[in-house]
Amino acid sequence: MSINIAKPELLAPAGNLEKLQAALIYGADAVYFGGKNFSLRAFGENFTRDEILQAVEFTHGLRKKIYAAVNVFAHNADFDALTDYLKFLSVAGVDAVLVSDLGVLNLARELNLKIHVSTQANVTNWRAAKFFHELGATRIVLARELTRAEILEIKQNCAAELEIFIHGAMCISYSGRCWLSKYLTGRDANLGACTHSCRWKYNLVEETRPNEFFPVGEDERGSYVMNSKDLCLLPCLDKVIQSGVASLKIEGRMKSVNYVAGVVKVYRAAIDSYCAGDFKLRGEWLAELDKVAHRPYTTGFFLSDGEPTEIYSTSKPSRSSNFLGIVRDFDAATMTATIEQRGKFQVNQRVEFFQPTGKTFSQTITSMHDADGEEIFSAPHAQQIVKIPVAEPVEIWSLMRS
Repeated sequence: MSINIAKPELLAPAGNLEKLQAALIYGADAVYFGGKNFSLRAFGENFTRDEILQAVEFTHGLRKKIYAAVNVFAHNADFDALTDYLKFLSVAGVDAVLVSDLGVLNLARELNLKIHVSTQANVTNWRAAKFFHELGATRIVLARELTRAEILEIKQNCAAELEIFIHGAMCISYSGRCWLSKYLTGRDANLGACTHSCRWKYNLVEETRPNEFFPVGEDERGSYVMNSKDLCLLPCLDKVIQSGVASLKIEGRMKSVNYVAGVVKVYRAAIDSYCAGDFKLRGEWLAELDKVAHRPYTTGFFLSDGEPTEIYSTSKPSRSSNFLGIVRDFDAATMTATIEQRGKFQVNQRVEFFQPTGKTFSQTITSMHDADGEEIFSAPHAQQIVKIPVAEPVEIWSLMRS
């Protein structure tokens, strides 16, 4: 069976309505979101029913697609509310639902919803993929723990669309099937309430000496023994596309709008570059991915199943820039940008503007005025509206950073 290679979909996370809009404006072909219940990000903002309707309208207005994550492992008591919710998603017009539980899949099929099987279902072989396809799934989101060779074999033996993660946080457990959080805190990762216990710093306690803590570590900083790196398949994106997968997925419904915009724009440019026949890894792409919050990057299992993916020194992410605000309006006559503040900035500060389609440019803030036209010299308040002169025309939805 030959593999037909088409331009893959770029699929981005939408933690709230603003992040959804940013993802689509910065170049995503599709977005995925969770409602207030039944998705695996219970601590995220997620979407109310009114917001889901707005999200579907906005997405379809751009002729793009929107998928709803309904990927909890359901219990008997969940199904009355689940039935009502899936009926609502059908009426709302979502393009597919992401499921991992066979009972939820069965219900979604009864309601004639298009079904994508979540990575939480741990599909690691072609027989499982083919089985889900025979049950009615049109797309399978493969487990992260697969090599390129394994993905190719699944593609050759299964007619369903395949989706893989290309960027974002990884789980120390098998594609999220973990009981550590539940055991330690009572919060179940499989119901969306993971406390990320794998990122904690641990010490050893001897049973008869309960108040004495012995460090577990290789040096003075300790050791985060279960803390994983972040996935980044940008360096081998050509091989990813050549594997014939239909959708390339970015992780991050809990991440910032700065993260979503930056990562989406990089992968949009890289995919377009490959499809134009001139793909090569570019320094500016890597620099941009370094600006968003991330842990050290790894290609994970894709190139081989033996690359080290743990970080033993710290669980904190790093970034090389600070997110300061979003451009909400631009007056070409006065060359003035209206900024919705997200971080502290002030007069005489050097900033850069990262635009949805235009080039990034830098300048110094020479003056600032608040929404009432009063001159100010700093913007310390969250979501304060600030007007500043800009050196170049700037697109609405551009991000201002330092």
